[in-house]
Amino acid sequence: MTHALDVITFGEAMMLLVADRPGPLEHAEAFYKRTAGAETNVAIGLARLGLQVGWGSRLGTDSMGRYLLAAMAKEGIDCSHVICDASQKTGFQFKGQVLDGSDPPVEYHRKGSATSFMGVEDIDSDWLLSARHLHATGVFAAISPSTLPAAQKTMDLMRAAGRSVSFDPNLRPTLWASTAVMRDAINDLATRADWVLPGLEEGRLLTGEASAEGIARFYRASGASLVVVKLGAEGAYFDSNTAGSGYVPGFPVAQVIDTVGAGDGFAVGVISALLDGLSVLDAVKRGAWIGARAVQVLGDSEGLPTRAELTEAGL
Repeated sequence: MTHALDVITFGEAMMLLVADRPGPLEHAEAFYKRTAGAETNVAIGLARLGLQVGWGSRLGTDSMGRYLLAAMAKEGIDCSHVICDASQKTGFQFKGQVLDGSDPPVEYHRKGSATSFMGVEDIDSDWLLSARHLHATGVFAAISPSTLPAAQKTMDLMRAAGRSVSFDPNLRPTLWASTAVMRDAINDLATRADWVLPGLEEGRLLTGEASAEGIARFYRASGASLVVVKLGAEGAYFDSNTAGSGYVPGFPVAQVIDTVGAGDGFAVGVISALLDGLSVLDAVKRGAWIGARAVQVLGDSEGLPTRAELTEAGL
């Protein structure tokens, strides 16, 4: 069966304003405009590798919404199912700069954003099923009480149709009522995915397991055919129903500029490689390489490679 799209993802795009200097955000004199959003970062990364990608969301008709829609369309992403509503506003965020490789300060301004009004009625089943793969994250599910059932619906529809589903927990604790509520909801979503991609620390929080092996076993027991636990600079650990388990070392990084978006870059590598038909081992290697690239540039998606750059790297 041929599919019109390779991958679809649903989630919030936010306009990102990056400070022009390190230090507290209030000391910045100017900000650089970028796009941000876990799902949109992955959509951009996959599109740059030549995959046909669709993105579903809601935006305001304000200048920020117009900027984001144009930026996504410029990447070749199908934005036909982005609803633009004049009565709603587009979310945005500020991000600082750091010099020591730590996570930069980020301030979100998303409460009441257009995306928070998304619900199951915004999911076009026919369009969704025109893709062979769905990528979901815990961010979209956390935005509002209506986005969680929407996320569940997208995953259920794709699983029922025999399509593959990837899931990055991508925890946002401040968006949930409590840690317990977050843990239950995220782990429930993970049971609806084929490929689960937690980070080590979030995996520990979600499963109570201390080791990457334990975290992977937890999600494999929940039904995932592949679990890849991201270990930052150390690389990743994988546990697969077809390729066994093992560690993949990280790629050397000359200087860490911006850690935000590294996990999304990792997801781009794993998903694209598996859809290309590569082995699990090669998929995790590609993920680690793109994640390492992502931390060396300022911005959430600026380090995502083209297919030519991927080929040049032998990946």
